[in-house]
Amino acid sequence: MVGSAMACSLGMDPNLENKKILLLEAGHKKVMDSVPDTFSTRVSSISPGSATLLAGVGAWENITNMRCKPYKKMQVWDACSDALIIFDKDNLEDEMAYIVENDVIVAALTKQLNSLSDNVQVKYRSKVVKYTWPMPHQAADSIPWVQVTLASGETLQTKLLIGADGQNSMVRRELGIPTVKWNYDQSAVVAVLRLSEPTENNVAWQRFLPTGPIAMLPLSDSESSLVWSTSHRLAEELLQLDEESFVDAVNSAFWSNENQSDLVETAGSMFRTALSALMPSAGSPRQLPPSVAAIGPKTRVMFPLGMGHASEYIRHRVALIGDAAHRVHPLAGQGVNLGFGDVACLTHLLSQAAFNGKDLGAMQHLLEYETERQRHNLPMMAAIDLMKRLYSTDAAPMVLLRTFGLQATNMLPTLKVSFCSCELLSV
Repeated sequence: MVGSAMACSLGMDPNLENKKILLLEAGHKKVMDSVPDTFSTRVSSISPGSATLLAGVGAWENITNMRCKPYKKMQVWDACSDALIIFDKDNLEDEMAYIVENDVIVAALTKQLNSLSDNVQVKYRSKVVKYTWPMPHQAADSIPWVQVTLASGETLQTKLLIGADGQNSMVRRELGIPTVKWNYDQSAVVAVLRLSEPTENNVAWQRFLPTGPIAMLPLSDSESSLVWSTSHRLAEELLQLDEESFVDAVNSAFWSNENQSDLVETAGSMFRTALSALMPSAGSPRQLPPSVAAIGPKTRVMFPLGMGHASEYIRHRVALIGDAAHRVHPLAGQGVNLGFGDVACLTHLLSQAAFNGKDLGAMQHLLEYETERQRHNLPMMAAIDLMKRLYSTDAAPMVLLRTFGLQATNMLPTLKVSFCSCELLSV
């Protein structure tokens, strides 16, 4: 998604119209003449900022012509207490975000790439076997540009190589860029859920269980996407359950109060009462999530979760974007949005460089890209990691701390808007 968006963004920039842009894609060309009858299990929460970027490269209209589901409200609550926080349309000017299948995003971008054939070329099913890097200060026997050797034997040269090759980036590895990373000892189970009855279904639901967060994201009036982050062992067990038992487990995860204690509930109730006395009209009423009746026909899937961050996003004539530069836990739905933010920033700086007649692979504007994106990405990643760790325990002192924090935030409109803007509208 991020690499295709980068190619579209560069290809549509008027200052780069005389540049040759090549996208190397390892997979097949993804064409979607009509949307499938069933939803895909892999979806993304697209922020309004990312939607603006996709509209700017001509792909958003393709997406809305296929399918996407906006949501205007989000309810997040704790399984170990009665605390919750609600973000709704009254606090924001537009939709909070859009749930879009990854396949739809890629197909929309692929369609747009077809229209940019004058200066954007795509090589599908291409595999890189070797990179040869130029030296920052040219030696007599060094190459001036990055050289890319494909499995077919073809050799390419470029003034700027943009690595959008995912969390296991070969570009990052071959450059020897150190990466700070760790696994969460968790896996995410994803599936398509069929609701018990059709609703407007414009709310994103997320509950923090002691084993990890579970989220239900709207796809249509009668279907939602499940993202359940939990231990590897429980994830394996969930995959082995029959459909009826799996549906029971999902409903229990959203509805059960077995993890709550009288001590925490009493303290939380007293704190909530005190806040209500100070701010009688503040806060949003609790909503009950929809119950699940069945799962979609496609197989449930699990994948491991972790965090990763490259210590450098750039080298001479090279820039990293998307998961090649940073990987986050899916609890805040920010992974692809951070990548689209990289696209917007790098395009802007390369456009300026081209307008000023500068070398696109020079370190000057690449350093600006690295500084700007790390200044944005690192606090977001730290906040996501802290939230994951804060909710990964059912110890009473920690439960009380986060209970008071959630309740206070939910009762303070200004704080809630600031938190929501940081959390969901990050591009």
